[in-house]
Amino acid sequence: MTQDWLLHLKVNPVPVLFTCPNPAVQYFARRDLLCEAVEPISHIWQLPEVEKIVRKQQPDGSWKHSGKETTTYPSYHYQLVETWKNLRIIVEHYDASRNLSAAEKAAEFMFSCQTSQGDIRGMLGNQYATYYTGAILAVLIKAGYADDPRVAKSLDWLLSMRQNDGGWSIPVLTRGLTQQAINNLTSRYAESLEPDRSKPFSHNWTDMALRAFAAHPTRRHTKEAHKAAELLKSSFFQPDTYSSYHDARYWVRFMFWWPNLVTALESLMLLGYSRDDVDVQKGLVWLIGNQMPDGLWRLDYGKDVKQKAPSVEQYWLALKIAKILKHFYEGRV
Repeated sequence: MTQDWLLHLKVNPVPVLFTCPNPAVQYFARRDLLCEAVEPISHIWQLPEVEKIVRKQQPDGSWKHSGKETTTYPSYHYQLVETWKNLRIIVEHYDASRNLSAAEKAAEFMFSCQTSQGDIRGMLGNQYATYYTGAILAVLIKAGYADDPRVAKSLDWLLSMRQNDGGWSIPVLTRGLTQQAINNLTSRYAESLEPDRSKPFSHNWTDMALRAFAAHPTRRHTKEAHKAAELLKSSFFQPDTYSSYHDARYWVRFMFWWPNLVTALESLMLLGYSRDDVDVQKGLVWLIGNQMPDGLWRLDYGKDVKQKAPSVEQYWLALKIAKILKHFYEGRV
């Protein structure tokens, strides 16, 4: 089997992935990069790294928050945040699906936070969180809920919340409010503000909303999804329109669930774009040119960020990037 994608890199990242202390990284490197036969995915769900997360799950499917709590509305806000964090990890890192009881219970908790309008409410008080709804939906779809009518309702809601240009922002950001006013609106009960749709899209929040459509097997083919994708990729390496996450450096800051070059390329990959696309090529060239001598990539390419010893998160990042490169240069993964 050819591995032509490796010819584009200075260093083969596969051997270093096999030095990762987390066996799941090695498993997915074997399965997705080397195309080897591997144990059933249930083997991964039994790893101590997964069991440590699942052990703390509450009977209602949520996870508890530990630490100071300053948001007063809704009452389930902190449970929602913690459940999102943990569900994202077990689905995106460990390929969990609704066949894993913990993932199914967590998904049902997330759906319990869905409003009659269709959005997942509670991340920003009573305000519309287009970006979180999109990111949460993407994880639920990956977990096996693509055909669930609740997902369809949320996807339709997201379409109804677009800016006039076809992208997304966060409604409260489009209203010209002070940061203090936004903090007040998102930490206690207040009527939901509609977006000013005449304002331009945000590439950051379009990234997170678009993930849901990219993950969906049929919605990824819609003209609305591709319109948003065109806006997203046209913004590569540019500052955002809004003050939140404005700096262009966030494109190359690969932290948690926040939008960046890798999350954007993952969506474009699922949406069917090829390496011949000018914007996609620009992103691939950056990834290839910024690989470190050890075969990994940094989590943050900010000028003042000091490089530390490799963390487990860097191995996960390298695995994602390798899968992206393999797809675009070989049409696989």
